[in-house]
Amino acid sequence: MSEEVKNEEQKDSKLTAKEAFSFGPVLGYFFRKKDPSRPTNFNIKAMHTINKISIIMFLIAVIVIISRMIGRM
Repeated sequence: MSEEVKNEEQKDSKLTAKEAFSFGPVLGYFFRKKDPSRPTNFNIKAMHTINKISIIMFLIAVIVIISRMIGRM
């Protein structure tokens, strides 16, 4: 009985392609409004700046890898 429940839970917890390629949260991170209730100090601003730079570098690297793969076909 417990194996059937586990199998049903695994089926429900699978990630769909639409969820995997959803860039809404990433774009929301870059284009969100300033929240006055959120604390602002230098450390938090520096952390968010470094996070944004790393996300941009990652996306550029993915684009380069995909373009090289397409170029070799």
